[in-house]
Amino acid sequence: MSIKPRKGSHSVFSVRLHFVFVTHYRRKIITAQMLERLREMSWQVCKKMDCELIEMSGESDHVHLLVDFHPRNSISAVAGSLKSSTSRAMKKDFPEQVRRFYKEGISFWSKSYYVASSGGAPIEKLKDYIKAQNEPKL
Repeated sequence: MSIKPRKGSHSVFSVRLHFVFVTHYRRKIITAQMLERLREMSWQVCKKMDCELIEMSGESDHVHLLVDFHPRNSISAVAGSLKSSTSRAMKKDFPEQVRRFYKEGISFWSKSYYVASSGGAPIEKLKDYIKAQNEPKL
């Protein structure tokens, strides 16, 4: 997994995003086996979208993902693909477990998600760096 900036055809980028997905109704449904399957599916989705899954873990009612994001995607498209693919996998691979917590038609994840940019220099350092640039002479 890269920690260096990646290169596109016309760009160099380093965009790291921290996602948090919470189970519907914050039910404590995720087991260790389910978490491992969620990790596998998330890695596959990220690869398909030219992103990289840097790290993933969670607890019984939520997961955290650290993703090296490719800027050709939209954040909502990546979040949507991750949530829909992993939700389908949970319902397919763990049907009894999921049915104990959710009736038919109820999604595995809540409709909302958390995302924040992560990594790189702190905001104050970036602001100072930008302010210190030489301004063009008139």
